[in-house]
Amino acid sequence: MTSTVNAPTATSVSPAKGLVCRACGAEYPLVAQHACYECFGPLEVAYDQELLARVTREQIEAGPQNIWRYAGLLPAGQDPATRVTLDPGLTPLVSAPALAAAIGLRAPLWVKDDSANPTHSFKDRVVSVALTAARGLGFTRFACASTGNLANSVAAHAARAGAPSIVFIPYDLEQGKVVTTAVYGGELVAIEGSYDDVNRLCGELVETDEFEDTAFVNVNVRPFYAEGSKTLGYEVAEQLGWRIPAQVVIPMASGELLTKVDKAFAELVEIGLVEAPEGGWTVFGAQSAGCNPIATALHGGTDEITPVKPTGIAKSLNIGDPAAGAYAIEAVRRTGGWMDYADDDEIRAGIRLLAETTGVFAETAGGTTVAVLKKLVESGKLDPEKETVVYNTGEGLKTLDAISELVGPTHTIKPSLKGAREAGLLG
Repeated sequence: MTSTVNAPTATSVSPAKGLVCRACGAEYPLVAQHACYECFGPLEVAYDQELLARVTREQIEAGPQNIWRYAGLLPAGQDPATRVTLDPGLTPLVSAPALAAAIGLRAPLWVKDDSANPTHSFKDRVVSVALTAARGLGFTRFACASTGNLANSVAAHAARAGAPSIVFIPYDLEQGKVVTTAVYGGELVAIEGSYDDVNRLCGELVETDEFEDTAFVNVNVRPFYAEGSKTLGYEVAEQLGWRIPAQVVIPMASGELLTKVDKAFAELVEIGLVEAPEGGWTVFGAQSAGCNPIATALHGGTDEITPVKPTGIAKSLNIGDPAAGAYAIEAVRRTGGWMDYADDDEIRAGIRLLAETTGVFAETAGGTTVAVLKKLVESGKLDPEKETVVYNTGEGLKTLDAISELVGPTHTIKPSLKGAREAGLLG
């Protein structure tokens, strides 16, 4: 009889088998490469389906209380000793009946609140996966182009790992995000331009000899980075008792988060960990009116994205030339969903509505998602009778300027009973 004592388990080896072009299907090994040499299309991780299928609910539930419980479904990090991580994940799934009532939803509504991650945004998920893969590929310095949250996360991960970091941001970023990056002590470079200018420069830097030892999480190791977003889909399904919600509303910058949550649901169904809801699931996207090239393309009946110059308060969503925009449109169309956008006043109202009904203080991206959720219900695009999950991807303390002039003390009184009485606090 053959012994299996030392046989690898489903979570002890990586299920990733290579990279594949999303456009033409060309295949590549697991290296630091983000674009296809044949057609210049984006690459993503391809998996060994037999290894994925070995993962069980029991294995996941017995795993750590963070994203690494899904290690058997991720491209890197199966060995805990190899991880570059802050151990993000298992963030709250908040029941939101008061929010549902306020916007006219009659089925259960949930808020997936990723502001509870270590650096207070969902970026900790993607950075943990990307930098773990980067370390395995031999990189010694960590970098990114960022609208803020990603810079926070890369700098923090590098500090935890004792590695140098260099992050690049637009010069006009919210001060809260500048401070919460600089505090970790790495190099922080402000660029006099938009995020798209920052990203373009990073794409050039990665090709230089001086940066050959540097992993740009959203450039040369982007395929691994993007896979970290899948954990937001896995967690929601697990937290709902191993089922997929009928509807999800997801903020869009590059569009990649939306595509990867959809991919996570599909993987869970394919490997038998969950059953698809009757009629499938429907994916909705949310953008800011100041940067809405993906939603505009969908509304125009095309999948051709016309780049825009971003404006508006939702700076974490300000990617004017979104790399995964066409794939986000495909996911929304395939699932029967829709996209919409909200202006600055609607975003501010969304932040306040979420806070007042759920106790969750979201940054501008979360306000955008709530504002778009409201619009989708009002327009009849989203079914009020179906269970819905909305994603809050970041912490409101990072974007205080967005609402600081709208909220404050309801009373200012003298420190006396007379003062309290005169203000109407004692009847």
